[in-house]
Amino acid sequence: MKTFFYTTLFLLISIQSYAQESLQTLNMEELLKIVRTYHPLITQSSIRIEKAEAEVLLSKSNFDPILSNSSAKKTFDGKEYYGYVTPEIKIPTWFGMEISGGLENLSGTKFDPTETLGKTNYAGISIPLAKNLLMDKRRATLKQAKLFSSLAEVEKNALVNDVLMQAIEAYWNWVKSYQTYLVVKKNTENSFSRVDFVKRSFINGERPAIDTLEAYSQYQSFQFQENSKWLEFQNAGLNLSLFLWKNENEPYEIPTTVIPQNNWETEVNSSNFNFDISQLVSNASQNHPNNLVYTYKLDALEIEKKLKFQELLPKIDFKYNLLGKGYDIGQTISHHNYFDNNFQYGLKFEMPLLFMKGRAEYKLAKLKISESTIDQTLKRNQIDIKIKSYYNEYLTLKSQIGLQTNMYENYQLLVKAEETRLLNGESSLFLVNSRENKALEALEKLIDLKTKYFKTIYALQWSAGVLK
Repeated sequence: MKTFFYTTLFLLISIQSYAQESLQTLNMEELLKIVRTYHPLITQSSIRIEKAEAEVLLSKSNFDPILSNSSAKKTFDGKEYYGYVTPEIKIPTWFGMEISGGLENLSGTKFDPTETLGKTNYAGISIPLAKNLLMDKRRATLKQAKLFSSLAEVEKNALVNDVLMQAIEAYWNWVKSYQTYLVVKKNTENSFSRVDFVKRSFINGERPAIDTLEAYSQYQSFQFQENSKWLEFQNAGLNLSLFLWKNENEPYEIPTTVIPQNNWETEVNSSNFNFDISQLVSNASQNHPNNLVYTYKLDALEIEKKLKFQELLPKIDFKYNLLGKGYDIGQTISHHNYFDNNFQYGLKFEMPLLFMKGRAEYKLAKLKISESTIDQTLKRNQIDIKIKSYYNEYLTLKSQIGLQTNMYENYQLLVKAEETRLLNGESSLFLVNSRENKALEALEKLIDLKTKYFKTIYALQWSAGVLK
């Protein structure tokens, strides 16, 4: 029997030691690092940034110089009607004009009389004099693409701000459920010891049998609560698992061997956070990602308005070419009287009589700006109110934690005093249980306030848009 007893004791100690060693902890910084690195939504936002950069490159392609060549030849009944080769390069510029240059070699007897026979060269320019002079579609597209590239960065910051806050809330709910479970578990153990004490008192004839039922009922109540709190902890862990991912977008489910770190109450260092309400509101007004989203959208709409304004202008395009013999364009450009000889020009005028399309599109562009401006004002006000609301909650919770701590300490003193009276035969088990239940409720409330306080600290930073 002794051998069996010591063997069993050794196994129990070994199992307990192994269980303690196998337990792992997860703290806030570790969680946030995992979320920043592996969360699919954040990964997607990085992809959107790359797509926006690709759109910028695509928009720049509208300014890509174009090299072309056209050649043709016709013979019939032994006669050469014509033959020509015309290589050309066109260079779009940022200022709306287009520079071009090329060579021509025309031969034959049947050709357009406006064309020049033999080898020639030309260098020219095409300029819009009204519509598309200050803004055109390709310039607007590139400017907007650059804005949307910056907007993608801002939208990522807004997404990271929101996802981190959601993860923080899930983390502190997980911490609260675990700490509450530990409290109830300890009360269950204490209640079991009291059951043993009352049983011995009853056997010794010191207490009535009803007290054993009272003690055991309290013990069962704590067992029930312990099971419920364990279930809450497991479900809180599953909710936290929504934010835990591995490589290759593989989800990770947090095991029961992972628990919050022991010093959870000192995990949040307040010195790392900004609690200056006026500064938070001011910075959020300028730098909050959700405010910046509207700023970039309004800038894009301003570009669209400038583009639509071009529809209210007549189309006047001027084109001019310097002409020279042979293939030496440099000689043609450097030795030329521009409007004296060897030149070609054209002027094209076009204008709708009522400008109905232009007036409608320009009005729509202005109305879009008005709508977005109102939306930005509403969003800025919502952000300001949210910051002030969380700041008030932060101050209130800070005060309530102090009050609740004193309340819990007082309840603890009452429990100890009632237990002493019970040992002296001056009290009843019912009163001890009542005091103990009150102390348990006070401690659970204190844990709830502390975790809510830590969440509010992060929520205050989140409302100002600075979680990254």
